Amino acid sequence: MSGAIAYIGLGSNLDAPREQVLRAFEELDRLPSTRLVRRSALYRSTPLDNVEQPDFVNAVARLQTNLEPRRLLAALQAIEARHGRERPFPAAPRTLDLDLLLYAETAIVTRELTVPHPRMHKRAFVLMPLAEIDPQAAIPGHGRIDELLSRCIGQKVERIT
Repeated sequence: MSGAIAYIGLGSNLDAPREQVLRAFEELDRLPSTRLVRRSALYRSTPLDNVEQPDFVNAVARLQTNLEPRRLLAALQAIEARHGRERPFPAAPRTLDLDLLLYAETAIVTRELTVPHPRMHKRAFVLMPLAEIDPQAAIPGHGRIDELLSRCIGQKVERIT
């Protein structure tokens, strides 16, 4: 299969987070015209900005897809909905969060989608699993993953599987 390489960030901190993320990996691999090429281990992270809520389970998936970015985003949102995702307020706890982090080497800025993900370069819980599956990865406009990760001092993230 040819197609674009896309990286998806996965996160959950409600309703058996580990199982939510593992199920989401399977669902990503079943998307039309898409296959799961690699997946990271699972990581536990504390919520950013001192928000009082349970710790997260995070991971990153590398997909090869023929879906264009907006269709891929719609497919990700459909998976979130099947997992019971609600958005009562920004940074709310969630059953499943799927973020389109990178899509090929494309920059996209629309009302509904920004790629590269606008905050991924500041988040150790994204950078650590991304570095695991693609150590040479870089975020356009921000730099290499290893350099960016060194700037995420104080963020508590640990590999759990």
